[in-house]
Amino acid sequence: MKNFVKAGILTGKKIRFSLTDNFIFTQKNSAMKGDFVAEFSNSGVLFENQLFTEIYFINKNSSVFELKDVIIGKDFHWQQAKNQRFEGDLKIISDGKNLIAINIIDIEKYLYSVISSEMSAMSFPELLKAHAVISRSWLLTNINSKTKRKESKCENQNNSQFIKWYERDSHTLFDVCADDHCQRYQGIQHETPALKQTVEETKGEVLTYGNDICDARFSKCCGGYSEQFSSCWENKNFDYLPAKYDYYKDYAVDLTQEKEAEKFILTSPKCFCNTNDKQIINQIFNDYDQNTQDFFRWQVKYSQSELSEIIKSRSCIDFGDIIDLIPIKRGQSGRIILLKIVGSKRTLTVGKELEIRKWLSKSHLYSSAFVVEKDKNCNFILIGAGWGHGVGLCQVGAAVMASKGYDYKQILSHYYPNSTINRIY
Repeated sequence: MKNFVKAGILTGKKIRFSLTDNFIFTQKNSAMKGDFVAEFSNSGVLFENQLFTEIYFINKNSSVFELKDVIIGKDFHWQQAKNQRFEGDLKIISDGKNLIAINIIDIEKYLYSVISSEMSAMSFPELLKAHAVISRSWLLTNINSKTKRKESKCENQNNSQFIKWYERDSHTLFDVCADDHCQRYQGIQHETPALKQTVEETKGEVLTYGNDICDARFSKCCGGYSEQFSSCWENKNFDYLPAKYDYYKDYAVDLTQEKEAEKFILTSPKCFCNTNDKQIINQIFNDYDQNTQDFFRWQVKYSQSELSEIIKSRSCIDFGDIIDLIPIKRGQSGRIILLKIVGSKRTLTVGKELEIRKWLSKSHLYSSAFVVEKDKNCNFILIGAGWGHGVGLCQVGAAVMASKGYDYKQILSHYYPNSTINRIY
């Protein structure tokens, strides 16, 4: 089993970076420090006036390197550029079109950054432990998998449907990316000794089901009901990733039915992730996430012309004037899996949940769990629930559970029933 991970951090024609002491440039077997620039040229890496196929810097004695202008939250409403510092080795390669900066680092050190990037390093210890176990589980089940699930799309023969999903393990030149497509990995800036000690208490622990490590997905806020795997990705499900009500009591409702879904989304059911407690929210949301306050229930309003332009721009399809948005199929959390878009020029059904979210927003809708209303002025009003795909652990719900005294094993048992915690190293 691999004990390190290759994380793709930054892609571009030019990569600016800084090295502190004790980095060895392997191509010349020489020590280097300072500020540098690598540029894409002739399908290779132009560095220090020489062209290489790749450049590699070995980190000696726990030194740190910094990458400049790393894009985080790409295409989402919180997108921004930040300078980020990392431990481990740095490799810069060419994919034939751009340069890619890759960090090669020990798995446990990688997890320190993931946990403090996904949430505040000052979060409840039991929440940090739970997230360490699932982040480690997801990582290992992906980088050690013998088969890779690629992103997939399917448009049927009469052009009436467009179905696409995006897999997290579709990368070929590195194991994982550093953004929300995989799991957030934003360097050492927010790591603390207390965080490292808390994560260390779960060292080597993963969720398992049978003989397999669990593909432990997670999202920011399920909106009250978690979703099945098949609603978001390929058509398979796992017993440890069921659709379930986010509370310790059952909720007898069938959210695949339109009327039940509307009732659920338009109300405020009692569940773990239904909270406006600022102390809890500050535990789970990093600085830029705290600009998003309406994550449990939210609303977006578009004029007909605005919606028509957004869908045309995002889908590259001219529907004409958008006449209607009709949910065709909902998952068990009420998330729309198939949405019919009716336009004056064309009608098309789109799925799965992320593609729907992309087509109906300049960035992404918070989730595909929404109902559509229209007013007398032909404005479209989307009223929705949750933030993210909703599969697996709900970060807000898990934070509330930790605040109520649940330990990390109880949190994991709630979100991943039928799974077992095992220490594999």
